[in-house]
Amino acid sequence: QVQLVESGGGSVEAGGSLRLSCVVSGRSLSFNKDTMAWFRQAPGQEREFVAAITKNSDEIQYADAVKGRFTISSDNAKNSVFLQMDNLQTEDTAVYYCAGSLHPILSIQPRGYDWWGQGTQVTVSS
Repeated sequence: QVQLVESGGGSVEAGGSLRLSCVVSGRSLSFNKDTMAWFRQAPGQEREFVAAITKNSDEIQYADAVKGRFTISSDNAKNSVFLQMDNLQTEDTAVYYCAGSLHPILSIQPRGYDWWGQGTQVTVSS
């Protein structure tokens, strides 16, 4: 059974930074070709793509809204994926979800992912 557990969320003022972590259990990022991603969902909004990374960082993609401010990375030895979020803005407030797909082709659609974490809240105040 694959499990994804996020951590690192919290409350910050605009302009601040947070680093989200996602630990994967039940599946090895080293031996598979999984694509990992971060999505977010604000109250009353649909879940939206934030960033994704394929194995060995061969391909990385960001949503336009976070490009230049967020950085996705992975550490296969730790079976983990990270999202460094800098210069946070109030519109970044949302629950952030880690997602994994057994497919090596990057997708920006939620339906393209097989496993999901429980989410971690990020709140940015002005």
